[in-house]
Amino acid sequence: MNTRVVASGRVDDEAQYEAGLRPRSLGEYIGQDRVRDNLEVSIAAARGRGEALDHVLLYGPPGLGKTTLAYVIGNEMGVAVRATAGPVIEKPGDLAAMLTNLQPHEILFIDEIHRMAPNIEEILYPAMEDYELDIVIGQGPSARSVKVPLPKFTLVGATTRAGLLTGPLRARFGIVHRLDFYEERDIEEIVRRSARILGVPIEESAGREIARRARGTPRIANRLLRRVRDYAQVRADGTVTADVARAALELLEVDDQGFDEVDRKLLRTIIDKFGGGPVGVNSLAAAISEERDAIEDIYEPFLIQAGFLDRTPRGRVATARAYQYFGLDAPGRDSRLW
Repeated sequence: MNTRVVASGRVDDEAQYEAGLRPRSLGEYIGQDRVRDNLEVSIAAARGRGEALDHVLLYGPPGLGKTTLAYVIGNEMGVAVRATAGPVIEKPGDLAAMLTNLQPHEILFIDEIHRMAPNIEEILYPAMEDYELDIVIGQGPSARSVKVPLPKFTLVGATTRAGLLTGPLRARFGIVHRLDFYEERDIEEIVRRSARILGVPIEESAGREIARRARGTPRIANRLLRRVRDYAQVRADGTVTADVARAALELLEVDDQGFDEVDRKLLRTIIDKFGGGPVGVNSLAAAISEERDAIEDIYEPFLIQAGFLDRTPRGRVATARAYQYFGLDAPGRDSRLW
C-alpha cells in the first residue's frame, strides 16, 4: 500500500472534519472577544463605505483559529476567500497570477506568510499599498517597468512566528491581532457546539473534562472530542460521560494538565539530561528527536504559558512547577521562593 496516499487521505479527512466544525460568522465565533469585537467594527465600517477591508495580520500559536477567522471575515464581507500558503508560492508569477485573478473586495489568504521568499514578498508591497503590480518587461538596458492595476482586495496573513516577518511587510497591515490561548469556559462551549454538530451525546461534566485538557486550543479540543467519541462508540454505549471521557483521555495518554507524551518527554529531558537547563533549543530538539520548529511553535508556547518552562537568553529552563509535576525537588532552589 502506498503510505503517501494513506497519509494524504488522513490529512484530507482531518481537514474536512475541521472545516465542518468551523464557525461561519462572527456571531458563531466563540472566544477571542477582543479580536472579535475589533473585527466587527472594522468589517461594519468597510461594508458601510462599500470599500475593501484593510489588510489583516493574524498571529499566535497554531490551532487558535487564524484560518477560521480568515473565512469568517470573507463571509461577513460577502466575498470569496482565495487561500494559499507562503511555502507554496515558489515564483513571483504564481503570486502575480493570484492577484490579477482577484475580484474587487475579495480576500487573498496567505497562511504561514512568514515563510514567503524575499522576492515574492517584494511583489506584495505595491500590491498592498497602491493596488498595483510592478512587472519588468525585457532584460538589460531595454528593460522597462509596467504597472498593472489590481482590484482593491484584502490580504489576510496568518503566522505563528510574527517576529520573522520583515518590517516593511508588517507595516502594510492596517489591522493586526494576536490570538491568545482560550479560556477554559470558551473551550467548553466549543466542545459542546462541536458535539452538537457531530451528533455526539455528551454530558456537561464530560465536556468540562475535555476542555480542561485541551491546552486552551480549539483544534486540540475538537481532536480530543473526536477520539473520545470513538472510544464511547466502541467501549461504551455511545454517550460521552465524564468517566468515558477520562478513560479515553487516559488511553490517549493526555493527563490533567493536557500534556501528552512529547510534553512530558521534553520537560523530563531538560531535567534529567541537562540539569534543569538552560539548554539550547537545537540541543533539546536533537535529544528528543523533534524538529526545532515543532518545539518552538507547538510545545513551548503552552508550556511557557502554563508556567512549566522558561525561555532565557541562555536557553530553556524547567521551572519549579515542572519539578513538582514529576514529584521532584528543584535542585539548589528553595521551593518557597517559587
